[in-house]
Amino acid sequence: MIFSVHNYVLIALGVLAIVVGYAVMRLENEVDGVLSLYVAPLLILGGYLEIIYAILWRRPSHKGNSARSAE
Repeated sequence: MIFSVHNYVLIALGVLAIVVGYAVMRLENEVDGVLSLYVAPLLILGGYLEIIYAILWRRPSHKGNSARSAE
């Protein structure tokens, strides 16, 4: 598998944040509302950033410790 379980959980959280952001935008249904202008775009942006982070995240490798023990 390309990603670990941790990556898939982070991607799911990002998608959930995007869906909640669009739902909040739709629930208020006003152009000048506080939720539509400020909260929903931040949720959507945060969701996309979370997905990007989840794609780029890798488990840290412990190869440096084995090289020191070989010396």
